[in-house]
Amino acid sequence: MAAKPNILWIVTTQWRAQATGYAGDANARTPWLDGLASEAINYTQAVTPHPLGPQARAALLTGKLGPENGVSGYWDPLPKDARTVAHALKDRGYAPAFFGKWHLAERDRSAPFVGEAHARMIVPPERRGGFEMWEGFESGFLLNDPWLHGTRLPEPKHFKGYQADVLVQRAAEWVGKGGRREAEGGKPYFCVVSLEAPHPPYHAPAPHVAEVKPAEIKLRANVPLGGDVEKKAREELAGYYAHIEATDRAIGRLMTEVDLSATIVVFTSVHGDMHGGHGLFRKAWPYEESVRVPLLIRGLKAKGEGLEDQRPVSLVDLPHMAVAWAEGREWHCKRDSAAISMPTATEIPRQCPQAWRGFRSAQHKLVLNADGTPWLYFDLANDPLEMKNLAGDPARAGEMRKLIGLM
Repeated sequence: MAAKPNILWIVTTQWRAQATGYAGDANARTPWLDGLASEAINYTQAVTPHPLGPQARAALLTGKLGPENGVSGYWDPLPKDARTVAHALKDRGYAPAFFGKWHLAERDRSAPFVGEAHARMIVPPERRGGFEMWEGFESGFLLNDPWLHGTRLPEPKHFKGYQADVLVQRAAEWVGKGGRREAEGGKPYFCVVSLEAPHPPYHAPAPHVAEVKPAEIKLRANVPLGGDVEKKAREELAGYYAHIEATDRAIGRLMTEVDLSATIVVFTSVHGDMHGGHGLFRKAWPYEESVRVPLLIRGLKAKGEGLEDQRPVSLVDLPHMAVAWAEGREWHCKRDSAAISMPTATEIPRQCPQAWRGFRSAQHKLVLNADGTPWLYFDLANDPLEMKNLAGDPARAGEMRKLIGLM
């Protein structure tokens, strides 16, 4: 019987699908990911089901959409009894491990988003989603000098260095040669490395990376020019791409520690960022910059060989893929579209302030308001930048009614 493959998920935050070298973004310096893409299947239509951190992470870990998984709003913790991919793979003989940002615990709403309060809060063992090895932090957005606690660290410990570098080093000590197999009795591992970058604050230092000048940033054509939106987009993107370069380098270090002949590697992000597209910023919006995420899957012996796959894969599918791999099966996407939604509105500044639901395929995107009326309808095949909203076109009314009936 063939040995079960190790499974490694590398999960980033706010890294939109368009922002890689292999996707053609002239601003992005991602040599390690470009190399991974040359050996992987690139899911060019991959989406997050919910483009906001906790909701996306809950779907990613449980394989269920919100609110069915128990997480509807930004402040909802993952339920104590939630069954995750860690439980499923442990049942199939795997040693499950998690390193990095959790963002699914009960948080103090009065504490600042950025800072040590959320970074140092303890996530108790029974709230770690079934991961036997867990080492991370709740949130806090400290891209440098993180606080970590967990299985090997009963109390939060302050680490010096770039957060992604620290997490990669800690994870490599566990998945690397000798350490994990001896400690876990030779079981195959399922390891999630959850990185906070390139999430804001965008101008936090990115080590050994020189930010490009804002004026040199090449903007997407749906960013309004000549005003405050362009200025803000350029300034933020300068820092954003610096953190992308630094994070790419950290991912490269991790890849050098992994036995690629025995490990399936997944790279993705929980959501994107508008960065001025349509005059908007941040996430929770239904537009492409917010809902489209990178997704690379490198199988054993690089079987993907740089293939592109346009199936409508979602983060919610990844646990089901992992179970299939653990059982020696192939996973097949049987849908022709992927569900996208924000189950509840969020009051966080700059995020989309309303609830919505919809679906996305390679050809179309339909988004409904909370009351079920059409908000957005795009012909993505002919209008990938979503410049023409067809929701108000009378000629499309019958078409939209039929699609709504299928949702």
